[in-house]
Order: sequence, then structure tokens, then C-alpha cells
Amino acid sequence: MCYVVFAYDCHPDYLLVLAANRDEDNARPAAPARFWEEAPDMLAGKDLLQSGTWMGISRLGRFAALTNYRDPASLKPEAPSRGRLVKDYLCSLADPLAYIDWLAAAREVYNGYNLLLMSQRGMWHYSNRTGSPLKISPGIHGLSNHLLDTPWPKVERGKARLGLIIKHSKDVAVDSLFELLYDRRQALDRDLPQTGVSLQWERLLSSIFIQSEAYGTRSSTVLLIERGGNVHFYERNFNKDGQRAGSDIVYHFPAAFSQPYSA
Repeated sequence: MCYVVFAYDCHPDYLLVLAANRDEDNARPAAPARFWEEAPDMLAGKDLLQSGTWMGISRLGRFAALTNYRDPASLKPEAPSRGRLVKDYLCSLADPLAYIDWLAAAREVYNGYNLLLMSQRGMWHYSNRTGSPLKISPGIHGLSNHLLDTPWPKVERGKARLGLIIKHSKDVAVDSLFELLYDRRQALDRDLPQTGVSLQWERLLSSIFIQSEAYGTRSSTVLLIERGGNVHFYERNFNKDGQRAGSDIVYHFPAAFSQPYSA
């Protein structure tokens, strides 16, 4: 993923309300979300180049999502795929903090990344740029290609919109979450972050939904996890012109998530 906004443990009916975009080179092959044959409890898309994934959820009560940390000056061309970190967590039974301990021991091996990890015990953020786990507090959060809740314009805009969506509707509207993810407005130049790419790229990457000939938003995902554990998963895929490609992918199933309302 390259963009995630989510409401964690702050809605009376939903433990998690999440909206996310995956941005990637248009030429990089990927498979839409499905339950994997080799991991039948895991629902996730698949990077067909490295066999990892950017986001997934397990019937066993595990969720993970990954964003890259944008810093082109420090890229290691031979570093292993970060998408394997999501797959490995979802396929394991490791406690999130134990998994983070393992990640911290190998933090220099990978290019920069952020991970969101969730289990029945709670939700954590980890970045190999900081090396320390952060327990997610109840509330609305955003993550792009920097650290959690870095106030980039598109992160702040998405968090504000998500707050309105969950405030004004007891039944969270999936269509409204997809509309949030379609936002193509670019930030003003004065508000752009400086991450080491050109001004042209900073402008392109500053919108929630990205579209260009070579790179853009390949899929949008809406994920709702009820407090009783029922999962509602929606994925919408796009072609290089930013148009919908095929029908929406929808899954509803029970998972081992169940936590009390703490807000």
C-alpha cells in the first residue's frame, strides 16, 4: 500500500474501519485479492514478481498492511521484498511484538517501510526507520510513505473525511470510503513534502488517487471488522488510465477478532 487511513477502536459497531490505496508501477504484475491456495486462511492480493503482498487479513484474527518509506537516496537495489513481511506475519502465529522484535533485528536489511500489525491483542505500527513499536491508540490515523500520522496534506484530508463518515453514519457507507480513495486533488506546491524526488513527482504523489502512464493507484480496498469479528472486505482494481478494471471483489466472513468498545 501507499496510502491508508483507518479508524481503530472508536466506533460502537466496528473495531476497524479502513480505506487504502495500493500505488505501483503499472507494469508490475499482481493478482487481485483471494484466499491463497498455499495459505487458505489468508485473504490478500499477490505481487506476482516477488510472491509477497501489500495487505491482508486472516480468518485466525490477524491483519497486516505495508507502505514503503519514500527516501530514494537510501534505496538498496538488492534488498529483499518488503511484501514478504506481510505474508510471513499473516501465515505465522507469532505475537505482533515478538514479530516486531524479529523485524528490528533485521531492520537494516530492508529498504524503508512501515507495517501495521493487528491481532486479538491490539494493533501496532512499526517502521524500520525508527526501530521501535508503537501501540495504536483508539482514534483516526493515517499512513502514507512516511511515519504514522505524518501530517502530509493527503493524510490530513483523508483522516478528516473518514472522521465525518463514521460520525454521521452508524452504518459505515462503503461507497463513501471509496469516494475518499478516489480523491485526485494535488497539494499546493507550498504544502508538498520534500522526500528526495522531483517537484513533478511530489505533485503527482500528493493526491490520494494517483494516475499517470507509468505509475498509479492499482487498487483500492475498504475493510470493515465488526466488534464481533465479522469481516467485510471490498477491493476495486484500476487500469493505467485510472478507470475501473473488472467487477469489485467482495468477501464476508467471520474471523477471530473480538474486542470491547473502549471509546
